[in-house]
Amino acid sequence: MSRNLKGLGIVLLFLIMLVSPKAVFAGASEGLLLWFQIILPTLFPFLLVTNLLLVTGNMHLINAAFGTFLTHVFGVSPNGSFAVVTGFLCGYPMGAKTAADLTEAGYISPEEGRYLLSFCNNSSPVFILNYVVWKTLETDALLIPTLLILILSPVLVSFITRKSFLHKKEAFHNLKKNGLTKSAWSFQEIDRCIMDSFETLVKVGGYIILFSVFLSLFEALPVIIPGVSALLPLLEVTNGLGLLREMQLPLQLLYPAVLGLTSFGGFCAAAQTQCMVHKAGFPILPYLTQKLAAALTASLMGSLYLYLR
Repeated sequence: MSRNLKGLGIVLLFLIMLVSPKAVFAGASEGLLLWFQIILPTLFPFLLVTNLLLVTGNMHLINAAFGTFLTHVFGVSPNGSFAVVTGFLCGYPMGAKTAADLTEAGYISPEEGRYLLSFCNNSSPVFILNYVVWKTLETDALLIPTLLILILSPVLVSFITRKSFLHKKEAFHNLKKNGLTKSAWSFQEIDRCIMDSFETLVKVGGYIILFSVFLSLFEALPVIIPGVSALLPLLEVTNGLGLLREMQLPLQLLYPAVLGLTSFGGFCAAAQTQCMVHKAGFPILPYLTQKLAAALTASLMGSLYLYLR
């Protein structure tokens, strides 16, 4: 029954695309441009360097700088602190990919990997500044509070989720592994890291194009379905922020909505995350619950800030 329903859904989507070729083309073009102009140049350098640090074992240099502090704050292992750094600084889906890669390579336990996934997969500060504050909210006055709220909301969620992962331990510990640290590297390793980075980027781009097509098809519907327009921004965060801006909502409604969407990341980011972590065996439903909790926290903090300022 489930298989038949999925098949009917795919056939229905195919028929809708056949009768709406203009909307499909527009959505695919917009998604491709978003990937090529923003995601590719923004994400590729971080993917490549992160892969190199993992392959050569030199991530211990990052761990030495941040590991002690992050272990005390989040209860992660020194190796796990590398995922915290990439997850908060590099943007979707780097946190998820790093947590999965560390788990698959034996640097951290699967349990710690799932814990890291619960709060380390977030929008990057660059995206928050450029797209959220300057392009969507269009006011420098909200720059600092927006950054703080979007960083603090997953941190607050981590304080709650850690209890179910640490099991009364103070922190996770590094897993021992022979040959963990390597000092030499070669161009063959760089080649492998480049190909792995491009494979990740192609998957990310595919999901962005797919969800951009979904968004374009919904917008092209000849009838307005009550409630659908309000849910469309949840499909993909970048296009979703644009839709929120076009709604011309008052700041008291726009600001919490923007914070919530940016913290959640949209269903496109969730699909990208699932793609990054399925080999590591991380379940996606707990991740979605935790992201929704972070989104609700960010929205409430945004409303409270506007009320108090």
